[in-house]
Amino acid sequence: MTIYYSLTFILLAAEMVTFCVFVAPLPYQIRRRLFRFLSESPIVAKIAYALKISFIFITILFVDAVQRMFRVTAEVELAKAGGQGAQDVRTETNFAARKFYAQRNTYLTGFCLFLSLVLTRTFYILQELIHSQEEYAKLKKAVRLYISLPRTTLKKQASQQAAEYDRLAEQYNKETGKVSNKRVD
Repeated sequence: MTIYYSLTFILLAAEMVTFCVFVAPLPYQIRRRLFRFLSESPIVAKIAYALKISFIFITILFVDAVQRMFRVTAEVELAKAGGQGAQDVRTETNFAARKFYAQRNTYLTGFCLFLSLVLTRTFYILQELIHSQEEYAKLKKAVRLYISLPRTTLKKQASQQAAEYDRLAEQYNKETGKVSNKRVD
């Protein structure tokens, strides 16, 4: 396998490992830190830029591999239709090997490109999930505060009103000269 297909295979393996990490059942805090690092780190941004350039080259390799696969398949069909009675075993083996290599390169580059699309979409879906979970936690906390706030406020208002009522009742009793007897009242 040539160097650029070897690099494509390494990239495909790295994409598979990254995808497994993305879909692994990680705790919320770890997942949030990981995705925050991946989305905010300048080093990761530079790596992503280099990967975008490499995917352009892999796309070119994919187009070339597809063309080569069609060309080899056409040559095999032409050789079979050529009408030569007994074909050489080495020729058939050579055609089979060329067809295998062309198909391997097509699948390798195609899966690499496909997995890059899947990986990108999965990353953004998980990022939206983390954002939604953060918003849910904020709203849940706000609802708890909102529910607990009226109770304490209501209790405070009731105690203030009771104290004010008692003060006004005592003031009234002093001005009118009545003595309040709570048992009789």
